[in-house]
Amino acid sequence: MIFNEKMFKSSTLCRKWNIFPFLLFLILKFSNGLIPDTEDIYTNNDSTNGKFALLMPNVRPNIPELYLCTPVKVDSSSSYYIIGYEPNATMNTAHHMLLYGCEEPGSIKPVWNCGEMSKKNAEEAVSPCGSHGHSQILYAWARDAPKLELPEGVGFKVGASSQIKYMVLQVHYAHIDKFKDGSTDDSGVFISYTTKQLNKRAGVILLGTAGLIPPMAVEHMETACEINEHKTIYPIAYRTHTHSLGKVVSGYRVRANEKGVQQWTLLGKRNPLTPQMFYPVENKDPIVFGDHLAARCTMKSTRHRVTEIGATNEDEMCNFYLMYYVENDEPLSMKYCFSQGPPYYYWKNPDGELNNIPDNSASTL
Repeated sequence: MIFNEKMFKSSTLCRKWNIFPFLLFLILKFSNGLIPDTEDIYTNNDSTNGKFALLMPNVRPNIPELYLCTPVKVDSSSSYYIIGYEPNATMNTAHHMLLYGCEEPGSIKPVWNCGEMSKKNAEEAVSPCGSHGHSQILYAWARDAPKLELPEGVGFKVGASSQIKYMVLQVHYAHIDKFKDGSTDDSGVFISYTTKQLNKRAGVILLGTAGLIPPMAVEHMETACEINEHKTIYPIAYRTHTHSLGKVVSGYRVRANEKGVQQWTLLGKRNPLTPQMFYPVENKDPIVFGDHLAARCTMKSTRHRVTEIGATNEDEMCNFYLMYYVENDEPLSMKYCFSQGPPYYYWKNPDGELNNIPDNSASTL
């Protein structure tokens, strides 16, 4: 069902919006312009469920390796639970997309350059979320990954009594050839939600590294963090991400036995050059206080130069996303787990907290 339309006018532009009683996102006017256009909002026969389109407002990227962000303000008078994501993108247009949950957006503009990791555009880039508020990743997509539906009863809480007051869509445009004829882009994601209260609250923790990859070499980029919150998390799914040098990305739960010997339980392992969707974890056993999360990326370089971690295709990334839920509790305060990476950090560092480490053969498929 398509709901009634209402017009909001500005001295510089006139945009079409859709408002209905169960509106998930209250689109507001910022001080220097409006939040970008959205598509129609739909519901199904169940009035507690709906779908919302958060799309780029027909942007025209003009710089290679450009990161663009566009925000939407969440209706803070009610609570909503995100239960699924359907991408509206292809890898021929978008290198990858991220959806951030923010307490404040990084900018009040309707669209802004948010490639703060990119050396080319860093001086004019602004982060997706404001620097002083809450920030977390809600969804990630790349390489033509299909839609994602969360398990029954699990959802990301946004809106009232949540720190997530805005959602910000980030799209990385690696190449701009297709836009030279004046074409525009509306890549983004259709977000499925419910207003029914869910007691299983979803969260995502991103494990990654900084570091360098030597020329003509195989390098292992590793990170690990201890769970220092008294919460029980239940892993749901994992996602891997590298650029072209990545061969295998793996993630583990690490738990010490009564003798202090750590047992490494595989959560997920994948070739990162396959569709970069969230895949079901290999082991759903709970993760608790005192456990470690660890991730390793195996990189193989045939380049005659050092490759750095960075935002462009000339750089690399080492990312392992773990999606989980907590029951009748808040998700972890820890949203990120990053190390310095090689040559400064490895699991085997003498001053590290890890033992019984899998050998490198565990990093092959």
